[in-house]
Amino acid sequence: MAALARHAEERHAPPDGPLLRYRNGRQITDRRYDYLWVRLGRELPWVRTQGISTHWLRHTTLTWVERNFGLAVAHAYAGHTDGRGDTGTVTMTYVRATLAEVATALSALTGEPHPLALTEGGQDDSTG
Repeated sequence: MAALARHAEERHAPPDGPLLRYRNGRQITDRRYDYLWVRLGRELPWVRTQGISTHWLRHTTLTWVERNFGLAVAHAYAGHTDGRGDTGTVTMTYVRATLAEVATALSALTGEPHPLALTEGGQDDSTG
């Protein structure tokens, strides 16, 4: 995380924008992501064999979040909640994840603490 934060600072990434950037500060393109996976596949044959890509990582991560924290949390973790009722499925009309629940999933996935994550008792840290 520290390396990503340093990269963002050095390359002037906006706090609410894409993180990975060229040295000149421009955000990298989808084409660049694809090229990076091809390069990784040359160095690490299992990347090529397994078909690892940015999409594969997203799919695998969201599957893990759904299995461990439920559909509502996975839906929110994926960024599929915009607050306008555009939920995608009927089920999502009835279930919603809180920011604290998404932070808890992120913390569990990364093994890093998150200030918004729920504690063992299910309370967020800000409420004591």
